[in-house]
Amino acid sequence: VIEFVDIAGLVKGASKGEGLGNQFLANIREVDAIVHVVRCFEDENVIHVDGSVDPLRDIETINLELVFADLEVLERRISKVARTAKMDKEAGKEMEFLKKVRDHLESGKPASLLSGHGGAGTGAADSDLSEDEEKWPQTYNLLTDKPVYYAANVAEDDLANDGADNEGVQKVREYAAQTGSEVFVICASIESEIAELDDDEKALFLEDLGVEEAGLDKLVRASYRTLGLMSFLTAGEDETRAWTIKIGTKAPQAAGKIHSDFERGFIKAEVVNYKTLLELGSLAAAREKGLVGMEGKEYVVKDGDVILFRFNV
Repeated sequence: VIEFVDIAGLVKGASKGEGLGNQFLANIREVDAIVHVVRCFEDENVIHVDGSVDPLRDIETINLELVFADLEVLERRISKVARTAKMDKEAGKEMEFLKKVRDHLESGKPASLLSGHGGAGTGAADSDLSEDEEKWPQTYNLLTDKPVYYAANVAEDDLANDGADNEGVQKVREYAAQTGSEVFVICASIESEIAELDDDEKALFLEDLGVEEAGLDKLVRASYRTLGLMSFLTAGEDETRAWTIKIGTKAPQAAGKIHSDFERGFIKAEVVNYKTLLELGSLAAAREKGLVGMEGKEYVVKDGDVILFRFNV
C-alpha cells in the first residue's frame, strides 16, 4: 500500500517558519518520495501567492527551502561530530563528508545529485560518494536526498494532448530531465469531478475528454516507478489481492509480505502471468497447458505474476 500525504504548498521563508514552516518540513521529512504539484495553467480566478504563474520559479522556491532546512540539519550534525573528530578517525572522516555535503547544498544543489538518489527507481545520477560515505546520508534523512517527481497541473484544454502545447509543462519536463525525475500531467479540477463518479461514468467521462487515464492512476504508476516498486498477485476462491514489493525481490521475501511463516518455510512457488490466467480462466487450465512455472528460492518475482506459495513450518 502506498500512502499519499497531501501537504499544503511551501512559501519563501518556510525554513525560517513562514507559512506552515516547520510543520510542513516535519511532515515531508517522514515520506519516502516527494511529488511536487506544479501549476501550469492561467486563471485569473485562482490567485497565485507570487502574483503570476511561473512553474520553474515555484520549483526553485520549494528546492531552496528544502536546501535551507537540510543545511540546518547538517550544521547541527557538524557541531556534534566536531567534538570527537580530532581524536576519532571515523568521526574525522564523517566531518570531511559533512563539509562536502554542506558545500554541495550551499551551491543550491539538492543532496540527491551527490548521492545519486534523484531519479526514478534507483536514482538518475551515478553516486559521487565513496563506499565509506554511502552509509552516512541515510542517517541524516535529508529532505533534498529524497526522490522527487512532478505533477504538472494544467487546464482542461491541455489534458488531451498531455500538455504538449503548454509552455509551462515543457519547461518542467526539461528541468526534470536534468535529474531523471518523472513528470506527468493532471488537471486538478477534472480530478475533483472524477472523484464523484462511479467506474462506468468515469470511463465515459474520460472518453469524452479524449483522455486514456485519470490523473490519480498516473500518480500511482509514477509513484511505483519512482520508488522502484511493483506488484504480484495471489488468487483464491474468495479474493484476488495485489501485494507491493521492491523490484528485484526474490520469491521467499515476496512470500514474507503475506506472512512471515511463508518466508520461513518456503518450499517453492507456482507462478503464472496474470494475462495468461485471465485468458485461460483458471490455474488448473494454465497447469494443463504447461504455463505454470515451478520456481525456487532464487526466482526474482516479476510485475504481474500470480503466485501460489508452497511452504512448510
